[in-house]
Amino acid sequence: MGNKSSLLLREEEIAQIQDETGFTPSQIERLYSRFTSLDRGDCGTLSRDDFLRIPELAINPLCDRIVYAFFADSNDDRVNFRQFMRVLSHFRPIRKNKQNKYNSREEKLRFAFKMYDLDNDGVISRDELLNILHMMVGANISQDQLISIAERTILEADQCGQGKISFEDFCKALERTDVEQKMSIRFLN
Repeated sequence: MGNKSSLLLREEEIAQIQDETGFTPSQIERLYSRFTSLDRGDCGTLSRDDFLRIPELAINPLCDRIVYAFFADSNDDRVNFRQFMRVLSHFRPIRKNKQNKYNSREEKLRFAFKMYDLDNDGVISRDELLNILHMMVGANISQDQLISIAERTILEADQCGQGKISFEDFCKALERTDVEQKMSIRFLN
């Protein structure tokens, strides 16, 4: 009703989004269809509540942080399709010759780092790490165990001895991790 036919993408918009994000035209069209199905207000944008109607997202322990990522670069409380696609492009598998500014190892790491940097000050503190661990494991691990994990993680990752993890520390700690694979989702082909 309404939004499917009134908000169709033009070929030049598809080409621009493809150039910017690396998605194929077919993937863009299918993701647009999903986007418009979530747009209950038929206004071409999504609110935080629209995202929370995605069952797989709603049950994710980091749901709030993931939804936040869609709004991090927005000055509004709504996200348009292009903003939606920019965030999703962080999760495209990396292909040699098909990278874009959102889909490199460094950008995937920067995106992951922002999930942990709750106050956006450019470092991950013990308390921020503890909050994220709490979100991820809930009451399954005791508070003392969570504190121990957070403190040990900071101790091992903090190269400067400041008691916080910088982006550089974060990258160094994950240098042997296959971030490209772990932060990739197979999108509709």
